Formats: sequence, C-alpha cells, structure tokens
Amino acid sequence: MQDRNKLSYDKLSRNIALAVITVSFAPLILVGGLIFNQFSSIYREKVYAHLVEVVDKHKETIDTFLREKLYEVQYLNKAYSYGQLTDPEFLDKTLRGMQQQYGRIFVDLGVIDEFGRQVAYAGPFDLLGADYSQADWYLDSRDKVSAISDVFLGLRRSPHFIIAINNFTDGRPWTLRATIDFLSFSNLVENIRIGETGYAYILNREGVFQTKTPVGRSGEFVLTPVKAILPQSSGGGDVSVNRSEGSDGEIYIKVSSPLKGGDWKLVYQQKWNDAFSAMIRSELFTLAIFLLGGFGIVAMAVIISRKLVARFRLIDNETELMNRQMVETGKLASIGELAAGIAHEINNPVAIMIEEAGWVGDLLEDERKDFSCSDEVRRALNQVRVQGGRCRDITHKLLSFARQTDPSVSNVSLSSLIGEVVNLSMQQARFAKVSFDLDLPPELPPVRAALSELQQVFLNLINNSIQAMEAEGGVLTLSCGGDGPWAVVVVQDTGPGIPAANLGRIFDPFFTTKPVGKGSGLGLSICFGIIHRMGGEIDVESSVGNGARFTIRLPFVQQPQHVEQTKEVVHD
Repeated sequence: MQDRNKLSYDKLSRNIALAVITVSFAPLILVGGLIFNQFSSIYREKVYAHLVEVVDKHKETIDTFLREKLYEVQYLNKAYSYGQLTDPEFLDKTLRGMQQQYGRIFVDLGVIDEFGRQVAYAGPFDLLGADYSQADWYLDSRDKVSAISDVFLGLRRSPHFIIAINNFTDGRPWTLRATIDFLSFSNLVENIRIGETGYAYILNREGVFQTKTPVGRSGEFVLTPVKAILPQSSGGGDVSVNRSEGSDGEIYIKVSSPLKGGDWKLVYQQKWNDAFSAMIRSELFTLAIFLLGGFGIVAMAVIISRKLVARFRLIDNETELMNRQMVETGKLASIGELAAGIAHEINNPVAIMIEEAGWVGDLLEDERKDFSCSDEVRRALNQVRVQGGRCRDITHKLLSFARQTDPSVSNVSLSSLIGEVVNLSMQQARFAKVSFDLDLPPELPPVRAALSELQQVFLNLINNSIQAMEAEGGVLTLSCGGDGPWAVVVVQDTGPGIPAANLGRIFDPFFTTKPVGKGSGLGLSICFGIIHRMGGEIDVESSVGNGARFTIRLPFVQQPQHVEQTKEVVHD
C-alpha cells in the first residue's frame, strides 16, 4: 500500500514538474525564438547595408581617382603641342611638375608616334624608342580618344597600367601615355579593411587581379557563389552581395561593384563568421543565458513539485488521521451512550443497596444484640457501603462523561476558581509533601463556563499531579494568563512524567496507569470533554523524569461593543 502511494506521489510530482516546465518553456521558446529571429534578420540587414555602402563609396573613390588622372593627362594633351611634348627637357620638366603636385602617382610620360614607337620619354626607365605597335594596351586604345589599360608587366617586367590619350598633328596620329604607380593604386584599393579577414581587390573581365594579390591568398583560391543575398537589381544600385563558399571550406560574403565602365570589378570579401562575429557572440551569450534560465526553471519546477507533493502528502496524512479520529470519536460517543445507559440503570440499584446496608446497620445498632458473627456482619455492611459508594462515584462520572449533567453557564473568574480548588486540595498536598507555586492575576477577564464543571476539571488535574508526586513530593505550578482572545491556564508538576507511549492515550476513557482501585481512567477523559464543550482546548507535554505540563485554553467572554446612545432632546 505504501509502495503504491509512493508511486502515486512520485507520478504526481513528475506531472507537476513537467507541467511547470512546459508552461514556462513554451512562451520562453516562442518569444525568445521570435526575438532572436528578428534580431538576427535586422542585424544581417544592417551588415549587408553597411558593406554595400562601404563598397559603393570606395568604388566612387577609385573611379574618381582614375577620372582625375585621366583628366590630368588630357590636360597635358590639350595644353601642350606635339612639339613641346616631344622635347625631352620639356617632357621631363612636366613630369617632375606633376610628381611635385600629385606625388609619385605618375611614374613616367611618353609620346608615341603613328607607328607605335616611343619618340619621347621622361621617367626612370630606358624606354626611349620602345616599340608598342603590337602591345595590347596600344592596340586597344587605337580607336578611342582616351583609354586606361589593364595592369600588365610590359617591357619593365613589373605590374603597371597606362593612361593613353590619342591626338592628331598635321594629319598624323600620336599618343601621349602616362604610367600610374601600381603600388599607390593598390594601396588606394586596399584601403578598406573591416574585421580581421575583410579586404578589397580589383579584377578585370577575365578575372585577373588588377591590384596586389591579398596576403595569404594563393592563386588557386576560388570563391563559388552559393546564394545571391542582394542582387544588383534589388535596389542595391550596381553593388551585389553574394554568399560564397571558398575553396578553403570557409563561407564568405562577397560584395562587388563594376569599375571603369564595367572593365574592372571592385570586390570585397570577408569571412562570414568574421562579418557576423558580434552577432555570433550575442547569440552565444543569449544561448548561455537561456540555458542557465532553463536550468533554473527545471530546478525550480522539481523543487516546487516536490514541496507541493510533500504538502499534499502531509494534508492526506492529516485527513486520514482526522478520519480515524472521527471514527474513534464515533466509537467514543457510542461508548458514552452505552456507559450512560448502564450507569443510569446501575445508579438506582446501587443507591438502594447503600441505603439498605445503612438500614441494616441501623437495625443492628438499635437491637444492641451481639451474636457470634456480629463483627463480621458489620464489616460486611461497611464494605457494602464503601464499594457501593465507589460504584456510585463511577456511575456519576460515567453520566458526566456522557453529558448527562446540565450545568448552568455563567461568567467565571479563573483566578478565583483555581484558588478555591487549591484550597480544597491543600490538605492532600500537605500529606504528599507538595507545595504550590501560584501565578493567578485577579484582573484576568472572565470566561463563559459551567462553574461546577471547571471545578471538576481543575480538581482532577490537581489531584492527578499530587498523586503523581506523592512518593517524593514536589512543586505544583498553576498559572493563568491571556493570549489574545484566549485564557491560558497551565498546570505543571515535577513528578516522574508520562512515557511517550502513553501520551497519545492519556485522554482515552478508562485508560489509567494507577493501581487497581486507585483510579477509573475517566478523569482526564471527562476533562477533555468538558473543555471541548466550552469551545476550548487541552493538551499535555511530558517526558519521563521531567514532570507533566497541562495547558488549557478557554475563550474570554466577548465584551459587548459600546454603542453610543443619543438622546433626543425635545425642547418644549
């Protein structure tokens, strides 16, 4: 039975814990997931928008740089004649002037005739007379007024690109060319660094680098687009954003924009984890908080469910105990009714027996005749009267236990009542070497009770205490006091105490530890019934060797509320 109850309580505890966890986690997951998703989406949009803005501005910067350099070379072509530009000293002076004004962006200047041969040159290399008739950049620029070439090695065997301006003098075409410093241009392009892995570079139509190869990137590295996050047609201008997978296994964000009329493409790439490192840290921090919170919820659910089930178990035990007490009370009531009936039936015959014994005794005294067994007859008659008196006391107690008395109720001062009872017991206490320690304040409010019944209660308690201490003597303490609406009376002795096994039965009818003929076991039962009929309580505390302490609580008389009466004054 106990195992089945334990399994039932364990199941209840488990169900409560699961219900609390479900109710707590469901909204937490829904709301947290929604907020997390919104935060992630907004953060990604912000990152993409920031990268698009950065790349678009950088693209404008590079385009502006190329246009400015083109305009500056065009200015030379417009401002000076073919004859001036083919003058070595003038061309060298012009190059130094441009380098002083714009820095060493312009590496050299040269003039190429209609046959592709360089007829004038100013710069650090020995390129006077160089033949460019078959050079790609020269051929590509022939049908254009101006052109900017791709980066190539050329005759100097180092990367550079050329700005070429075509012109005619006396019907003969010629070309003014200027070389742009590759390192300065690469530094300008790479001047965009975000995070630890973000960098920019330029590719031509064939995918050849037009700037320096990024550090740590091999020529075999390939970016494969996986998803177009922001195509050019979606409102991002001419900037597109793609999620790509690198040949190194990493996921990259690739942002690109066309340059130089579409001949070049500015590319910015960054590792995905690096671009969203702040968001990833926030996600991990949020996940840690969620796990800690979840652990707290689970722990709280388990603890609360166990406490609730323990409380339920205690309530069930108390209910079961109360049911048992109700059954015992019913039995007690039945016993009381039975005892009352028996006592009522026995009381009259016993009284007649006592009266008859007294009458026989009186007859013997009147006759004054002695016979051989007269003493034995007188002893027997005395024994009949004594035992009949005992039977009468027992029947009276049984009737009192069964509420057969009809006491009158009045306001009773506990201090005065207990004092009177103590005086009645003073002689018995003196013989038992028991002294009284009284604390009976006279100003204590009265209680509503039957005076005779309360006398019986305190007389029983005092007699029991004196009898418990009569072997060696002791101190019997009686005190009165108030505790809110209750009057509290304590009767405490220094006797041998009551064993724990007997405490639970001490108020049971006919339960007594006294020798046969010394007690009926009804005294405390009658006290218990009287106190509870008065709306009070009685309990006992005791242990072997430490005496016994009875505490009685009775309600004070409710004082009538003062009602102000107003008198109507009638003026004649």
